[in-house]
Amino acid sequence: MQIRTIGEFAGKRVDEVTLTNSEGTSVFIMNWGVVVRDWQVPVDGKPRSVVLGFDRFDPYPDHSPHFGSLAGRVANRIGFGRFELDGMTYELPVNEAPHHLHGGPDGLGRQVWDMAPDSDRNAVLFTHHSPDGAMGYPGAVDFAATYRLDGNMLELVLEAVPERVTPISLVQHQYFNLGTGSDILDHTLWLDADRMTVSDDTLLPTGEIRDVTGSRFDFRTPRNFRDENGEPLDYDLNMVLRDGRDPNEPAAIVTGPDNRLQLRLFTDRQAVQLYDSVWTDVSVPGHGGRIYAKHSGLCLEDQAYPNAINEPRFPSILCSPDRPYRHVCLIDISEIA
Repeated sequence: MQIRTIGEFAGKRVDEVTLTNSEGTSVFIMNWGVVVRDWQVPVDGKPRSVVLGFDRFDPYPDHSPHFGSLAGRVANRIGFGRFELDGMTYELPVNEAPHHLHGGPDGLGRQVWDMAPDSDRNAVLFTHHSPDGAMGYPGAVDFAATYRLDGNMLELVLEAVPERVTPISLVQHQYFNLGTGSDILDHTLWLDADRMTVSDDTLLPTGEIRDVTGSRFDFRTPRNFRDENGEPLDYDLNMVLRDGRDPNEPAAIVTGPDNRLQLRLFTDRQAVQLYDSVWTDVSVPGHGGRIYAKHSGLCLEDQAYPNAINEPRFPSILCSPDRPYRHVCLIDISEIA
């Protein structure tokens, strides 16, 4: 385990910890936004970056579209930047007009967290106290995120204890690319989701939950991100995982285009935001000088339903002192034997 200082943000030091395993996998995590800056997996003995990101900290504040961050307090969209709770209306910053996205412009993914490495467990604990009123949210909340590398599996345990009733829903926002090319269109995805939440043209769920059987949104039969004519397909929607699924079994499996690497995602959440970088257009170079454009990465954001605080038909995201937040996500990226 290595720790180094890589920058400064808002007068605070930005540090990075590197978790490694005996097979050569390395995961580089910053205390700014709990960002996984890089994730390298050996292929034929040579490290391959499998996430989008930058080689330095400097581009992140102005150029990162949430690369590798821990988004919250409430990830994804809250409609029109407001919600009601206990008779009060709360107004939040509208940072993705006309909605509030990923906790706002100064959400958890843009905060400098405290960091406590645990070399005995090959883990690191990040903590952050979010005060009452931060980004418009009610109640102070103590957040904790433990990232542990166990073999080739990165384990994320996300916890939060609020001082009062408040909405909480966190998301790991990795952009994966398991290959060596500039896009993920020929990655193959299997996803244990049989429904989707229908969205309007601003990507806000309408409240309708629709069966995906036989549609281009049905990944229960593995498929890539092209249509029958080989043209790219765009995805940015909430996929509802199958009721009764075993959280100890993968919710998603991704195979790289050269069949060298496979990703398995395990989660205790009810849904996954499937996003294939429809809107990505980054003006500065990423890892190894790569340019990140449309379809350059694949996000599998295990989550609660978007806008759940405003949609009574969706499962609640309200937490309280006696009902704290806990979320477990496991991501295994390994070379295919």
